Amino acid sequence: MDISNFELALRLVMAWILGGLIGMERESHGRPAGFRTHILVCVGATLMMLVSAFGLQSVATDRVGGHDPGRIAAQVVSGIGFLGAGTIMREGANIRGLTTAASLWTVAGIGLAVGAGFYFPSLVATLLVVVTLVVLNKVEWAFGRKQELIGIRTQDTPGQLARVFAVLAKHDINVYNVEMDTSSGGDAVLELSVEIPQKAKRMAVLDDLMATPGIFRASYR
Repeated sequence: MDISNFELALRLVMAWILGGLIGMERESHGRPAGFRTHILVCVGATLMMLVSAFGLQSVATDRVGGHDPGRIAAQVVSGIGFLGAGTIMREGANIRGLTTAASLWTVAGIGLAVGAGFYFPSLVATLLVVVTLVVLNKVEWAFGRKQELIGIRTQDTPGQLARVFAVLAKHDINVYNVEMDTSSGGDAVLELSVEIPQKAKRMAVLDDLMATPGIFRASYR
């Protein structure tokens, strides 16, 4: 089965768009795998599916047993787990990053579906993933799971912690626990367990922290 260059480009661009839609939501929450990572995973999975389904046909004609386009796709499904594992962090008794790892795994599946030409299931799956991450996240928060961790790298100077607390108070954020590591050569690494109200704009909190003199990095964990 032949496929035109236009169709090849269409599938790759579609994967780029669908992966980006999911990645934007992860990026808005400051996750370690965000906009670009999800795009690359989706486009990469689509490309591998295209190569498996169409690029190896001529090579496989002389092989006994014919051409199996599912072999590369199967390796993508299992291999993406290693990338997802890099987003999972254990912090004491808590494990974070599972949702981002799951979104990467799902994006790889969407990319494979796009590469195989299953446009409608790809669009529906992307819609369901975005709804799960955006809408169901608010439902989850409404039922009480509101604590998160904010990591901050800042100068280790007098009054700096008070400046951090002032920014958080501006957004009505409650701080439950603070851990500080001052072994970073003159800088301090803070890890704050906080409760963020639903009305707060999450990225605005990070923007205000980054605008504070002496703070070098701030992100959600």
